[in-house]
Amino acid sequence: MYCVCKPCIEFALERFVDEYEDAPDVVDLKETSFSDWDPPLQCHFCEQLAQYLVV
Repeated sequence: MYCVCKPCIEFALERFVDEYEDAPDVVDLKETSFSDWDPPLQCHFCEQLAQYLVV
């Protein structure tokens, strides 16, 4: 699972497929809320604001 910014989404998708050998789901963090989990504010790969959850 990766929380990523828009510029890093492609890298996260490639890394997920390499690791799990399956296509991930991509969730827009602006349009989704979680009752028991707060997503990180920063991208997993850089310092920008996380916008997507790759899971």
